[in-house]
Amino acid sequence: MGGPDVEIDDDELTALALAADPDQVAAPDAIPIATADPSSSALLPEWYMPVPTASGVGRARRVALGVFVLALVLINGAGLCVTYGLPEIAW
Repeated sequence: MGGPDVEIDDDELTALALAADPDQVAAPDAIPIATADPSSSALLPEWYMPVPTASGVGRARRVALGVFVLALVLINGAGLCVTYGLPEIAW
């Protein structure tokens, strides 16, 4: 049919799908299309879920986040509510 560089438009693909025999059994040596292309080794395509990259989170950022979380825990533990930004007694 063509190599991996051959593009098929939607109309041609639809015509091929409608002309195909639905009862045809796949050949014993058939391989999945995902493994036929060696460049697609990922389980999900790049546009769907990009590969995570390591971010250089420094010590200062971790300390600031820890202080923020500790402050929220202490405020809530003291019985105050900070849902709307200002500490209030939660009645």
